[in-house]
Amino acid sequence: MPITKTIEEINARIRAGSAVVLTAEEVARMGETASPAEIAARVDVVTTATFGPMCSSGAFINFGHTTPGLRMEEITLNDVPVYGGVAAVDGYIGATSVRPGDPEYGGGHVIEDLAAGRPLRLRARGRGTDCYPGREVDTWITKDTVNEIFLFNPRNAYQNYGVAVNSSARTLHTYMGTLLGRLGNASYATSGELSPLLNDPDLRTIGLGTRIFLCGAEGYVAWPGTQFHTSRERNEHGVPVLPGATLAVVGDLKEMSTEYLRAAVFEKYGVSLFVGIGIPIPVLDEDLARRVSIRNEQIETTVFDYGTPGHDALGRTNYARLRAGELELDGRRIPCSAQSSLSRARRIAEELGRRIRAGAFTLSAPVMAFPTGTSLRRCPDPAAAPAAAPLGGAK
Repeated sequence: MPITKTIEEINARIRAGSAVVLTAEEVARMGETASPAEIAARVDVVTTATFGPMCSSGAFINFGHTTPGLRMEEITLNDVPVYGGVAAVDGYIGATSVRPGDPEYGGGHVIEDLAAGRPLRLRARGRGTDCYPGREVDTWITKDTVNEIFLFNPRNAYQNYGVAVNSSARTLHTYMGTLLGRLGNASYATSGELSPLLNDPDLRTIGLGTRIFLCGAEGYVAWPGTQFHTSRERNEHGVPVLPGATLAVVGDLKEMSTEYLRAAVFEKYGVSLFVGIGIPIPVLDEDLARRVSIRNEQIETTVFDYGTPGHDALGRTNYARLRAGELELDGRRIPCSAQSSLSRARRIAEELGRRIRAGAFTLSAPVMAFPTGTSLRRCPDPAAAPAAAPLGGAK
C-alpha cells in the first residue's frame, strides 16, 4: 500500500523522540539507491536551507513613546533613513536603505547591529500635534530598549533564481556581484538541492503559517512573497527552471543571531542583507519523497544575460556544473561563483534538524495554500500608459 503520513503523526514522533530527520543533501544521496516508497517509509522530515543576499528584507520597530509625546515623521538610525509613515513611534527600516553620502552603510547594517545588541543613534522629528506636541528626539537605542522589533521580509527564498552573466563589453556591478564583460564570469545565488522551494516545488507543505528557522530564531511564512508566481516551465524531473515562488517571512529579531543575519555591500550597487532560512519538509507520501530526493545534477536553472536590457535568457545549466565551478555556454567554459553560502546553508539545515530531533521544533501545517496559475507582471511601459489621472487630493 502507498505510504501516507500526516503532520500530526510526524509531530507525535518528534515529541516522542523517534522522528527520523535528515537534511535534503542526505536524502539526495539516499535517493541514488532507495526508491521514493522506501524514503517515505524511512524518513519523516527533511530539512532544507538557504543563506544568501535577500534585498527585499527589513524590520518593523516600535521605539516607545517620548516625553512629551512625539509623532515621529522623519526618522534615522545611525543616519540611515527609516520609514515613519506607519504610526507615531513605529518605523520600518529596509535592508537597502543607505546613509546619505555613504552608500556602503545602510539598513542591512542597522538590522545586523540591532540583532547584535549594539547601540544605534535614533534621531526623529515631527511637526507637533495636540496629542504629540514633541518636535524632535536625539537618543540611543538597542534591541533591549525598544518595545518590539521584528523582521518582516517581503520577498525571500526565491525558487531557483537564475544565473547571471554579462555579454556586453563593459563590467557591470549588480546585486549578483561584479559581472565581467564578454561572458567573463557567471554568478548564482541558490543552494541547489538544499534550497527550500526546490524540495517542495508545488508548495504542498509550505504556505501561510508554516513554521520556519529564520536567522536563528523561530519564524513563520506570512504570505506569498512579492513577485510570487507559479513557474510553468519545468524540466523532465518536475523542477521549475525559472525564478518562481517567493516567501514573505516574519520573526522576532530580538531572538535572532548574527551568525545567520549579516549585512552585505555589493560594489557600486549598494547594501543588502544575508538572511538564513531553514524550512522542514514533512515526508507525507511518495510524491514528496521523490521531490526531496532531487539532486543537483537534476536541478536545472536558466542563464540570464545582464548585458541586455531585458536580461535575455541564453540557455540552461544545472547545479552540479555550477558547484563544480564553471558552466558551458555555446561551447565556451565560463567560471562561476556563488553569492550565497552553501556552508552556512548546511549549518542551518543541520541546526534545524537538531532542534527537531530534540523536540524543540515541531511542524505546522499551512492554514492557507498559496495560489497557482499566477503570472508576473511588469511595470507599464510609459509609452503605452494611459494619460495620467489627477493625483489624490487634487481639486
